Amino acid sequence: MTSVEEALSLTRTAVAAPMPMTGEPVAAGASAAPRATATLTRRRDWERRFRARLQLSDSATVLCAVAVGAAIELREGVTPSGVALRAVLLAVLWLGLLTLLRTRDAALFRSRREEAKALTNATVLSFGIVAIAVVVWGGQAMRPMVLAALPLGATGLLAGRLLWRARLQAHRRSGRFASRALVVGDRDDVESAIRALLPAEKSGYQVVGATLLDGNARDLLVGDVRIPVFGNALTVGTVAAQLGTDTVVVTSRPAGDPDFVKRLSWRLEGTAAELVLSNRLPDVTAPRLRFSAVDGLPLIRMRLTEYRGLAHVCKRILDVVVATIALIPIAMMAPVLAVLIKLDSPGPVLFLQERVGRDGRLFRMVKFRSMSTDAEARLASLGEQNQGSGLLFKMKEDPRVTRVGRILRKLSLDELPQFWNVLTGDMSVVGPRPPLPREVVGYEEHVTRRLFVKPGITGLWQVSGRSDLSWEESVRLDLRYVENWSVPDDVRIMWRTARVMLQPSGAY
Repeated sequence: MTSVEEALSLTRTAVAAPMPMTGEPVAAGASAAPRATATLTRRRDWERRFRARLQLSDSATVLCAVAVGAAIELREGVTPSGVALRAVLLAVLWLGLLTLLRTRDAALFRSRREEAKALTNATVLSFGIVAIAVVVWGGQAMRPMVLAALPLGATGLLAGRLLWRARLQAHRRSGRFASRALVVGDRDDVESAIRALLPAEKSGYQVVGATLLDGNARDLLVGDVRIPVFGNALTVGTVAAQLGTDTVVVTSRPAGDPDFVKRLSWRLEGTAAELVLSNRLPDVTAPRLRFSAVDGLPLIRMRLTEYRGLAHVCKRILDVVVATIALIPIAMMAPVLAVLIKLDSPGPVLFLQERVGRDGRLFRMVKFRSMSTDAEARLASLGEQNQGSGLLFKMKEDPRVTRVGRILRKLSLDELPQFWNVLTGDMSVVGPRPPLPREVVGYEEHVTRRLFVKPGITGLWQVSGRSDLSWEESVRLDLRYVENWSVPDDVRIMWRTARVMLQPSGAY
């Protein structure tokens, strides 16, 4: 019987079949909506409890902030009825927007940056709406409410969320409050995704297994973590249920099977809370990505990097301001450091070295001298003791480093004169590591992208391991910065650098 005849036969059978009694299923099991598994229920329960705690914390913060603003207005002689109306309107709107903008979802599985952005948007929007309403209705000005409640509430919300996030990460380190994830795809894509998802306290995903589309059953070793491999492309739904996962991360699909993800989503109904699609766009940050759809086709739009324009002007302004402020205490410290350097070893206080800047231009970088004056001449004889990777020369116990120089390097004090290079425009406060000419000669083509922006006193490499990084990791971090930098990110890196200087690691 042909497929058409079979379909017609099935249709006739369905038509001829007696109608079921009211409340009786037409086909038991086949037509029933999937029911949540125990694992999925547990995840939804702990998410609900955590959101409830966040809501209580947010409510207390908002009510306290609004109460302070209302008290200030009452002391200034504003009528109690007007104050009460604005306070109630602001509190209700503020708490409502915190919910509508899904700020509590951001606390569970999104970055601190996204959570802070959502909180800020909800706060500013609520005050803006109330202020407009007061003006339109011809009410009294709410200046005291804005000046008191807005900064107090915003600060309280951010501080509260930081504390809750720290507590959530502590729970995840002990194996709780993390989403159990199964990662599916080709071996390389799966390893890349797992590497990004480790550890669980940062990502919120505890990887409990993987499924390789080629059916390979050999376990994966990602760093020091062994990930067991189960099943194949046809058994993902079954494996997910057996492992008690509530999230399936798909990094790639089988060749020639465009409906794989759709069918998988059907199989996971009732088993998993979400299906996460991972696209290997390495080191591309979220602000550069936009999601849209054309006739049902999901598209990821990636903004290409620009190396001129307003953002670079703002970066230069930030550099000048920070360098000017930094050079004041540096000028006060310099005489003391100069005396220590002179007493420890003969030679100049400052060390000038030719480095490669933006677009391959050479400049003289200035540092406090931390080595003996014949350091460059002795470099060739130390080649076999090089502990650096790639084109970098590093030694933990470099005999050329002076006693004072070792302390200066440990505390990064030898880098302080480079703020003068920032002020003159040769360097930036944040950027890739300034390379030596001999290093640039050995660059591969993609590594030369480090020269698209000004080198920096600090950067991602500085706050991510410094000298302990491999050459490949150092290049990756520098290129990631070059392609994704922003002024807010620069400020965050400066803050992280200050913390690294207080707890030095990897500096020698």
